[in-house]
Amino acid sequence: MKIAPIFALVLVIGSLVGCANPSQPPTANPTAPSVATPLPQPSATPVSSPTTAAATATRAPQLAITRPAPPVATGSPAGARPSLQPLPPLPTALPRPTLAPDAWKDLPVNPTVSDRARAIYVRGQKAGNNPDAFSKVGDCESRTQWFLTDFDRKPPTYTLGPYSDLQPVIDHFSGSYARLSVASLPGFTAASVLTSLWADPKQCNRNESPLSCEYRLQRPSFALIMLGTNDVPHFDKFEPNMRTIIEFTIDQGIVPVLVTKADDLEGGNRINAIIAELANEYDIPLWNFWRAVQDLPNGGLQPDNSHLTFGMNHFDSASSMQSAWPVRNLTALQALDAVWRGVTETK
Repeated sequence: MKIAPIFALVLVIGSLVGCANPSQPPTANPTAPSVATPLPQPSATPVSSPTTAAATATRAPQLAITRPAPPVATGSPAGARPSLQPLPPLPTALPRPTLAPDAWKDLPVNPTVSDRARAIYVRGQKAGNNPDAFSKVGDCESRTQWFLTDFDRKPPTYTLGPYSDLQPVIDHFSGSYARLSVASLPGFTAASVLTSLWADPKQCNRNESPLSCEYRLQRPSFALIMLGTNDVPHFDKFEPNMRTIIEFTIDQGIVPVLVTKADDLEGGNRINAIIAELANEYDIPLWNFWRAVQDLPNGGLQPDNSHLTFGMNHFDSASSMQSAWPVRNLTALQALDAVWRGVTETK
Protein backbone atom coordinates (compact mmCIF):
# COMPACT_ATOMS: atom_id res chain seq x y z
CA MET A 1 0.00 0.00 0.00
CA LYS A 2 1.25 3.49 -0.77
CA ILE A 3 2.00 5.89 2.07
CA ALA A 4 -0.65 8.44 1.02
CA PRO A 5 -3.59 6.00 1.42
CA ILE A 6 -2.19 4.90 4.79
CA PHE A 7 -2.04 8.52 5.90
CA ALA A 8 -5.63 9.10 4.78
CA LEU A 9 -6.76 6.00 6.68
CA VAL A 10 -5.01 7.27 9.82
CA LEU A 11 -6.93 10.54 9.54
CA VAL A 12 -10.28 8.79 9.21
CA ILE A 13 -9.74 6.22 11.94
CA GLY A 14 -7.94 8.68 14.22
CA SER A 15 -10.87 11.06 14.05
CA LEU A 16 -13.13 8.31 15.33
CA VAL A 17 -11.08 7.47 18.40
CA GLY A 18 -9.43 10.79 19.12
CA CYS A 19 -11.90 13.68 19.21
CA ALA A 20 -15.39 14.82 18.54
CA ASN A 21 -16.22 15.50 14.90
CA PRO A 22 -14.53 18.82 13.96
CA SER A 23 -17.15 19.45 11.27
CA GLN A 24 -19.95 19.71 13.83
CA PRO A 25 -21.23 23.31 14.14
CA PRO A 26 -19.79 24.80 17.34
CA THR A 27 -23.13 25.64 18.92
CA ALA A 28 -23.26 22.95 21.59
CA ASN A 29 -21.11 20.34 23.21
CA PRO A 30 -19.60 18.21 20.40
CA THR A 31 -20.89 14.67 20.34
CA ALA A 32 -18.04 12.24 20.86
CA PRO A 33 -17.76 8.48 20.78
CA SER A 34 -17.94 6.94 24.22
CA VAL A 35 -14.94 5.44 25.91
CA ALA A 36 -15.10 1.66 25.88
CA THR A 37 -16.02 -0.22 29.03
CA PRO A 38 -12.90 -0.27 31.23
CA LEU A 39 -10.89 -3.46 31.10
CA PRO A 40 -8.26 -4.65 33.56
CA GLN A 41 -4.89 -3.04 32.93
CA PRO A 42 -2.51 -5.36 31.04
CA SER A 43 0.60 -6.31 32.93
CA ALA A 44 3.58 -4.26 31.84
CA THR A 45 6.80 -2.99 33.32
CA PRO A 46 5.98 0.39 34.82
CA VAL A 47 7.83 3.45 33.67
CA SER A 48 10.95 3.92 35.71
CA SER A 49 10.16 7.27 37.25
CA PRO A 50 10.00 8.35 40.89
CA THR A 51 6.91 10.41 40.11
CA THR A 52 4.89 7.38 39.15
CA ALA A 53 6.16 4.82 41.63
CA ALA A 54 3.54 5.68 44.20
CA ALA A 55 0.75 5.30 41.66
CA THR A 56 1.69 1.94 40.20
CA ALA A 57 -0.60 0.14 42.59
CA THR A 58 -3.62 1.86 41.03
CA ARG A 59 -5.30 -0.26 38.42
CA ALA A 60 -6.13 1.83 35.37
CA PRO A 61 -8.87 1.50 32.75
CA GLN A 62 -7.66 0.47 29.33
CA LEU A 63 -9.04 2.04 26.18
CA ALA A 64 -10.16 -0.40 23.51
CA ILE A 65 -7.73 -0.13 20.58
CA THR A 66 -9.79 0.37 17.46
CA ARG A 67 -6.86 1.05 15.15
CA PRO A 68 -3.41 -0.51 14.83
CA ALA A 69 -1.16 0.68 17.63
CA PRO A 70 1.46 3.09 16.25
CA PRO A 71 5.03 1.85 16.01
CA VAL A 72 7.10 2.51 19.09
CA ALA A 73 9.59 5.20 18.22
CA THR A 74 13.25 4.67 18.99
CA GLY A 75 16.26 6.91 18.69
CA SER A 76 16.11 10.49 17.43
CA PRO A 77 13.48 11.81 15.02
CA ALA A 78 14.57 11.60 11.41
CA GLY A 79 14.98 14.62 9.21
CA ALA A 80 16.32 17.18 11.68
CA ARG A 81 17.08 20.40 9.88
CA PRO A 82 20.62 21.77 10.03
CA SER A 83 21.17 24.97 11.96
CA LEU A 84 21.99 28.09 9.99
CA GLN A 85 25.26 28.31 11.91
CA PRO A 86 27.13 26.15 14.41
CA LEU A 87 25.63 26.62 17.83
CA PRO A 88 27.26 26.24 21.22
CA PRO A 89 25.81 23.51 23.43
CA LEU A 90 23.35 24.49 26.11
CA PRO A 91 24.62 24.56 29.67
CA THR A 92 24.00 21.26 31.38
CA ALA A 93 20.79 21.34 33.38
CA LEU A 94 21.47 21.21 37.09
CA PRO A 95 19.88 18.32 39.01
CA ARG A 96 16.51 19.32 40.45
CA PRO A 97 14.63 17.78 43.37
CA THR A 98 12.00 15.28 42.29
CA LEU A 99 8.43 16.44 42.78
CA ALA A 100 6.65 14.93 45.75
CA PRO A 101 3.69 12.65 44.90
CA ASP A 102 0.72 14.72 43.74
CA ALA A 103 2.72 17.96 44.13
CA TRP A 104 2.07 18.65 40.46
CA LYS A 105 -1.61 19.24 41.27
CA ASP A 106 -0.65 22.40 43.13
CA LEU A 107 1.62 23.77 40.42
CA PRO A 108 0.30 27.00 38.87
CA VAL A 109 -1.75 26.95 35.67
CA ASN A 110 0.53 29.51 34.01
CA PRO A 111 4.12 28.50 33.31
CA THR A 112 7.16 29.97 34.97
CA VAL A 113 10.21 30.67 32.82
CA SER A 114 13.67 29.58 33.91
CA ASP A 115 17.11 30.71 32.83
CA ARG A 116 17.41 27.43 30.94
CA ALA A 117 14.26 28.20 28.93
CA ARG A 118 15.73 31.59 28.09
CA ALA A 119 18.96 29.93 26.96
CA ILE A 120 16.99 27.57 24.70
CA TYR A 121 15.21 30.53 23.14
CA VAL A 122 18.43 32.50 22.55
CA ARG A 123 20.01 29.44 20.98
CA GLY A 124 17.03 29.08 18.65
CA GLN A 125 17.23 32.70 17.57
CA LYS A 126 20.85 32.16 16.56
CA ALA A 127 19.67 29.18 14.51
CA GLY A 128 17.12 31.32 12.66
CA ASN A 129 13.91 30.27 14.41
CA ASN A 130 10.94 32.58 13.90
CA PRO A 131 10.31 34.58 17.11
CA ASP A 132 6.72 35.21 15.97
CA ALA A 133 5.71 31.55 15.54
CA PHE A 134 4.72 28.61 17.68
CA SER A 135 3.80 25.02 16.81
CA LYS A 136 1.15 22.67 18.14
CA VAL A 137 2.29 19.11 18.85
CA GLY A 138 -0.42 16.74 19.93
CA ASP A 139 -3.63 14.84 19.38
CA CYS A 140 -7.15 15.94 18.43
CA GLU A 141 -7.38 18.55 21.16
CA SER A 142 -4.57 20.46 19.45
CA ARG A 143 -5.98 19.94 15.95
CA THR A 144 -9.67 20.75 16.31
CA GLN A 145 -11.02 23.99 14.85
CA TRP A 146 -12.10 25.26 18.25
CA PHE A 147 -8.56 25.25 19.69
CA LEU A 148 -7.06 28.75 19.25
CA THR A 149 -8.28 29.27 15.66
CA ASP A 150 -10.66 32.05 16.72
CA PHE A 151 -7.65 34.27 17.36
CA ASP A 152 -6.73 34.25 13.67
CA ARG A 153 -10.27 34.82 12.37
CA LYS A 154 -11.33 38.10 10.77
CA PRO A 155 -13.48 39.63 12.06
CA PRO A 156 -12.68 38.36 15.56
CA THR A 157 -15.08 35.79 16.98
CA TYR A 158 -13.88 36.11 20.57
CA THR A 159 -14.25 38.65 23.37
CA LEU A 160 -11.43 39.13 25.85
CA GLY A 161 -13.43 41.01 28.45
CA PRO A 162 -11.22 41.45 31.53
CA TYR A 163 -8.29 39.83 29.69
CA SER A 164 -7.64 42.65 27.22
CA ASP A 165 -3.96 42.51 28.18
CA LEU A 166 -3.75 39.33 26.05
CA GLN A 167 -4.32 41.22 22.78
CA PRO A 168 -0.55 41.79 22.26
CA VAL A 169 0.21 38.05 22.40
CA ILE A 170 -2.66 37.40 19.97
CA ASP A 171 -1.20 39.96 17.59
CA HIS A 172 2.37 38.73 18.03
CA PHE A 173 1.65 35.11 17.07
CA SER A 174 -0.85 35.91 14.32
CA GLY A 175 -0.85 33.10 11.77
CA SER A 176 0.09 30.34 14.21
CA TYR A 177 -3.33 30.02 15.86
CA ALA A 178 -5.30 28.63 12.90
CA ARG A 179 -2.39 26.89 11.22
CA LEU A 180 -2.78 23.11 10.85
CA SER A 181 0.35 21.56 12.31
CA VAL A 182 1.65 18.38 10.67
CA ALA A 183 2.64 17.20 14.19
CA SER A 184 -0.94 17.43 15.40
CA LEU A 185 -3.55 14.86 14.36
CA PRO A 186 -6.50 12.96 15.86
CA GLY A 187 -5.30 9.77 17.51
CA PHE A 188 -1.69 10.92 17.81
CA THR A 189 0.47 9.52 20.60
CA ALA A 190 3.97 10.38 21.75
CA ALA A 191 5.20 7.62 19.42
CA SER A 192 3.20 8.88 16.43
CA VAL A 193 4.91 12.27 16.24
CA LEU A 194 8.29 10.50 16.12
CA THR A 195 7.38 7.99 13.40
CA SER A 196 7.69 8.80 9.70
CA LEU A 197 4.72 6.50 8.87
CA TRP A 198 2.38 9.16 10.26
CA ALA A 199 3.96 12.11 8.42
CA ASP A 200 1.97 13.97 5.75
CA PRO A 201 3.47 12.77 2.43
CA LYS A 202 2.44 16.01 0.70
CA GLN A 203 4.44 18.21 3.06
CA CYS A 204 7.11 16.03 4.62
CA ASN A 205 10.28 14.51 3.22
CA ARG A 206 10.85 10.79 2.91
CA ASN A 207 11.63 9.20 6.30
CA GLU A 208 10.89 12.49 8.08
CA SER A 209 8.90 12.32 11.30
CA PRO A 210 5.87 14.58 11.82
CA LEU A 211 7.79 16.38 14.58
CA SER A 212 10.89 17.16 12.54
CA CYS A 213 8.71 18.01 9.52
CA GLU A 214 6.66 20.50 11.54
CA TYR A 215 9.74 22.17 12.95
CA ARG A 216 11.31 22.40 9.48
CA LEU A 217 8.18 23.93 7.96
CA GLN A 218 7.26 26.32 10.76
CA ARG A 219 10.66 27.16 12.30
CA PRO A 220 8.89 28.01 15.58
CA SER A 221 10.41 29.45 18.71
CA PHE A 222 7.88 27.72 20.96
CA ALA A 223 6.01 24.39 20.90
CA LEU A 224 2.87 23.51 22.85
CA ILE A 225 3.25 19.76 23.46
CA MET A 226 -0.16 18.24 24.29
CA LEU A 227 -0.04 14.44 24.44
CA GLY A 228 -1.08 11.60 26.73
CA THR A 229 -4.79 10.82 26.23
CA ASN A 230 -4.12 8.29 23.45
CA ASP A 231 -1.05 6.85 25.18
CA VAL A 232 -3.05 4.89 27.76
CA PRO A 233 -2.93 1.52 25.87
CA HIS A 234 0.87 1.73 25.71
CA PHE A 235 1.51 3.67 28.90
CA ASP A 236 4.98 2.23 29.49
CA LYS A 237 6.27 3.85 26.28
CA PHE A 238 4.97 7.33 27.06
CA GLU A 239 7.82 8.64 29.20
CA PRO A 240 10.74 7.53 26.97
CA ASN A 241 9.01 8.87 23.87
CA MET A 242 8.26 12.16 25.60
CA ARG A 243 11.92 12.44 26.53
CA THR A 244 12.84 12.05 22.87
CA ILE A 245 10.32 14.74 21.90
CA ILE A 246 11.58 17.14 24.57
CA GLU A 247 15.26 16.62 23.83
CA PHE A 248 14.76 16.98 20.07
CA THR A 249 12.73 20.16 20.59
CA ILE A 250 15.38 21.66 22.85
CA ASP A 251 18.12 20.67 20.39
CA GLN A 252 16.30 22.67 17.71
CA GLY A 253 16.34 25.77 19.91
CA ILE A 254 12.58 25.59 20.43
CA VAL A 255 11.17 26.18 23.91
CA PRO A 256 8.91 23.21 24.77
CA VAL A 257 5.79 23.98 26.81
CA LEU A 258 4.41 20.76 28.31
CA VAL A 259 0.68 20.55 28.99
CA THR A 260 -1.22 18.43 31.50
CA LYS A 261 -4.50 16.90 30.35
CA ALA A 262 -8.00 17.13 31.81
CA ASP A 263 -8.88 13.42 31.65
CA ASP A 264 -7.65 10.55 33.81
CA LEU A 265 -8.25 7.59 31.52
CA GLU A 266 -5.16 5.80 32.84
CA GLY A 267 -6.17 6.06 36.51
CA GLY A 268 -4.29 7.86 39.25
CA ASN A 269 -3.38 10.75 36.92
CA ARG A 270 -0.12 8.92 36.26
CA ILE A 271 0.42 10.52 32.85
CA ASN A 272 0.00 14.04 34.25
CA ALA A 273 2.49 13.18 37.00
CA ILE A 274 5.01 12.13 34.32
CA ILE A 275 4.42 15.30 32.28
CA ALA A 276 4.93 17.52 35.32
CA GLU A 277 8.04 15.68 36.45
CA LEU A 278 9.57 15.91 32.96
CA ALA A 279 8.95 19.67 32.94
CA ASN A 280 10.59 19.84 36.36
CA GLU A 281 13.55 17.67 35.37
CA TYR A 282 14.29 19.49 32.09
CA ASP A 283 13.55 22.88 33.70
CA ILE A 284 11.07 23.85 30.99
CA PRO A 285 7.64 25.54 31.16
CA LEU A 286 4.55 23.62 32.27
CA TRP A 287 1.02 24.75 31.44
CA ASN A 288 -0.99 22.93 34.12
CA PHE A 289 -4.30 22.79 32.27
CA TRP A 290 -5.61 20.04 34.56
CA ARG A 291 -5.69 22.48 37.46
CA ALA A 292 -7.53 25.11 35.40
CA VAL A 293 -10.60 22.87 34.90
CA GLN A 294 -10.93 21.34 38.36
CA ASP A 295 -13.63 23.78 39.45
CA LEU A 296 -15.73 23.25 36.30
CA PRO A 297 -18.69 20.84 36.26
CA ASN A 298 -17.30 17.28 35.99
CA GLY A 299 -13.79 18.74 35.71
CA GLY A 300 -14.62 20.20 32.31
CA LEU A 301 -15.31 16.78 30.80
CA GLN A 302 -18.29 15.43 28.86
CA PRO A 303 -20.07 12.33 30.26
CA ASP A 304 -17.52 10.08 28.52
CA ASN A 305 -14.86 11.56 30.87
CA SER A 306 -12.61 12.07 27.87
CA HIS A 307 -13.72 15.01 25.73
CA LEU A 308 -13.90 18.63 26.85
CA THR A 309 -17.16 20.53 27.21
CA PHE A 310 -17.78 23.19 24.58
CA GLY A 311 -18.36 26.91 24.91
CA MET A 312 -17.66 29.98 22.81
CA ASN A 313 -14.56 32.08 23.46
CA HIS A 314 -16.36 34.86 25.30
CA PHE A 315 -14.13 35.35 28.32
CA ASP A 316 -16.52 37.96 29.70
CA SER A 317 -19.39 35.45 29.86
CA ALA A 318 -19.85 33.56 33.12
CA SER A 319 -21.85 30.84 31.37
CA SER A 320 -19.20 30.30 28.65
CA MET A 321 -16.48 30.07 31.27
CA GLN A 322 -18.26 27.11 32.86
CA SER A 323 -17.15 25.04 29.84
CA ALA A 324 -13.67 23.66 29.29
CA TRP A 325 -12.91 24.83 25.76
CA PRO A 326 -12.96 28.57 26.46
CA VAL A 327 -10.90 27.88 29.61
CA ARG A 328 -8.44 25.89 27.48
CA ASN A 329 -8.15 28.72 24.96
CA LEU A 330 -7.82 31.40 27.61
CA THR A 331 -5.13 29.54 29.54
CA ALA A 332 -3.32 28.69 26.28
CA LEU A 333 -3.08 32.41 25.54
CA GLN A 334 -1.91 33.07 29.08
CA ALA A 335 0.70 30.32 28.81
CA LEU A 336 2.02 31.67 25.50
CA ASP A 337 2.06 35.19 26.92
CA ALA A 338 3.96 34.12 30.04
CA VAL A 339 6.58 32.16 28.10
CA TRP A 340 6.97 34.74 25.31
CA ARG A 341 7.45 37.60 27.76
CA GLY A 342 9.56 35.46 30.06
CA VAL A 343 12.19 34.70 27.44
CA THR A 344 12.24 38.10 25.72
CA GLU A 345 11.86 40.72 28.43
CA THR A 346 14.87 41.88 30.39
CA LYS A 347 14.81 40.57 33.93
